[in-house]
Amino acid sequence: MSIQSENVQKLVKRRSEARLGGGQKRIEAQHAKGKKTARERLELLLDPGSFEEYDMFVQHRCTNFGMEKSHPDGDGVVTGCGTIDGRLVYVFAQDFTVSGGSLSKTMSEKICKVQEMALRNGAPCIGLNDSGGARIQEGIDALAGYGEIFERNILSSGVVPQISCIMGPCAGGAVYSPALTDFTLMVKNTSYMFLTGPAVVKSVTGEEVSQEDLGGASVHASKSGVAHFAAASEEEAIATIKELLSYLPQNNRECAPFRETADPVGRVEDSLNSIIPDNPNKAYDMYAVIGAIVDDGKFFEVHKDFAKNIIVGFARMGGQSVGVVANQPSVLAGVLDIGASRKAARFVRFCDAFNIPLVTLVDVPGFLPGTQQEYGAIITNGAKLLYAYGEATVPKVTVTLRKGYGGAHIVMSCKQLRGDINYAWPSAQIAVMGADGAVNVLHAKEMKEDPEHAQAIFEEKKKEYEELFSNPYQAAQKGYIDDIIEPRNTRFRVIRALAQLERKHQEIPAKKHDNLPL
Repeated sequence: MSIQSENVQKLVKRRSEARLGGGQKRIEAQHAKGKKTARERLELLLDPGSFEEYDMFVQHRCTNFGMEKSHPDGDGVVTGCGTIDGRLVYVFAQDFTVSGGSLSKTMSEKICKVQEMALRNGAPCIGLNDSGGARIQEGIDALAGYGEIFERNILSSGVVPQISCIMGPCAGGAVYSPALTDFTLMVKNTSYMFLTGPAVVKSVTGEEVSQEDLGGASVHASKSGVAHFAAASEEEAIATIKELLSYLPQNNRECAPFRETADPVGRVEDSLNSIIPDNPNKAYDMYAVIGAIVDDGKFFEVHKDFAKNIIVGFARMGGQSVGVVANQPSVLAGVLDIGASRKAARFVRFCDAFNIPLVTLVDVPGFLPGTQQEYGAIITNGAKLLYAYGEATVPKVTVTLRKGYGGAHIVMSCKQLRGDINYAWPSAQIAVMGADGAVNVLHAKEMKEDPEHAQAIFEEKKKEYEELFSNPYQAAQKGYIDDIIEPRNTRFRVIRALAQLERKHQEIPAKKHDNLPL
């Protein structure tokens, strides 16, 4: 056998060993937990045969605590690039079979390399996280490695889409990289995220809590809002990543892919003409409205289980990717609270960063009152949503379906926040407040002085107020509403507005950066 053949055989053998990560026994242990290996996950995520791996032979440089006795190739993370539906993406997948996926300095260097390549080449960066945290044996080097990753998350923010999928443990400093990315997915029952684990919580506060109850997928998807998606399995999580990417551009200089549709642009939806109940206090389902106007009724919801009084997600209208923000009257009457404001603000800012037009469907009676909301800074959190819409320069089309009261009307992409096209249905009520509240404020003295006729006065003044303000016509007369449209024509009117705004160009004053209310 020639020397060259021996060299080739040596390479093939070493590659084969590197692909085993921590070895067959640890792979089997990973499978026994219901988890796939890093390479199996990448195989599911990427188009067949498209994966180009980097740094397969990188080894750690630690010599403390016996670490010098083992130097597995790859050092606990698989990195590289590939394609999803033919589109370039950069990826890293932490390998729990190697030192529990713990982060070393060399592992961080591998991750930073793909982050930099994604930034330089204008492609999304996807991280599949499954790590026990910092590699304790490396001390400050591991912490420095995290800092390097975080810095690149920050520099990439708003330039290329960043997606994190938590497929195992993610604790301590490790949680900050996912928190800095645009979207975070978790897998139920096998993944968790927290800064301090149950043992530390118990020692400091005396509180006993399980890993799942402290930082499981269901907790972060419904209570904290840290996770945008909670998948039932790893396969579902990866399918969700693929679907999410289909609505997103490669980077902030491009537009999202256009998808042809057989759904006619001029399709009318007669059901919308009667969807608003006669009783203004009765709920209806905003999902029915969204499904009626978007292409093929298909809506990809984000943050489905968090702050359900507002709906955010992606759809297509006339083949174009759009971000949908809509109040949900069937949950808390569609009021804005802290969670809803945060949720929508983050989504609006993402869409603005990546050239995705915003379609806003409004039915909001106001902000949720109460000490809990005020003490929790509803003012600042509501300002986040106001700020997000006000700074957004992407096309913004707003439709007020029913209520648009007070400050909540302003916050939901009104004309004064540089809304491009603002429509209203005939059922819209755009005013400082509802008729009942307004009459009680404006005519309280009159009703108090004549208690015998107080109810009659109330009814008379309420009717007068409703005729003046509980309709869209005064706003339309002043140009705050561009047109009052028949509900069944909403799809056609919104798509035509988006077409008009296709080449919109709007800038904000020059600045180093803004100071978003946080």
